[in-house]
Amino acid sequence: MKFESAYFELAAGTSRQLPASDMPEVVFAGHSNVGKSSLINKILGRKSLARVSSQPGKTATINFYNLDGVRLVDLPGYGFAKVSAAEKKRWAELIEGYFNQERDLRLVVMLIDSRHPASKDDMMMLDYLIEGQFPMKIVLTKIDKLKPNERKNRLAAIPDELDIDLAYMLPFSAVTGEGAEELRSIITECVSEQE
Repeated sequence: MKFESAYFELAAGTSRQLPASDMPEVVFAGHSNVGKSSLINKILGRKSLARVSSQPGKTATINFYNLDGVRLVDLPGYGFAKVSAAEKKRWAELIEGYFNQERDLRLVVMLIDSRHPASKDDMMMLDYLIEGQFPMKIVLTKIDKLKPNERKNRLAAIPDELDIDLAYMLPFSAVTGEGAEELRSIITECVSEQE
């Protein structure tokens, strides 16, 4: 897969605007400000294909990127408080609408900020993905912001916090590139498995 060849395809603001599922899809989900856009740009080798916002909660659409006949799907970040109740409801309808459709979903990349315990919203999303039996990889973002001892402590604590084995998690840094090559390999593998 030529990750650098990805391009922005479309943005959907309601579930009716979602494109037909006519190719494999890899979904990125996470809390507002967890570093989703930075991660997507890093694995695609691009500076600003996915817009990095200075304001959390700014991405209000599901953004689709076409990568060599595979769709990368960027869900709106959840859990941002400064959004109206109506807007939160629209986001929920949009995200649930996406997951409730029959889609060729190969992998959900769930992003969690490595520096902090998972939020209530993170746990709800995780439970939703586990209950739905979606294929999933947890990516621990912003790992470069932890000092070596903090990193060791957080990597020891996170499996207990999430009740998931560390083997299902990937430390990641959009700054240093740690985990980027491994994530590309995981995506490539998940997409080619069922081809």
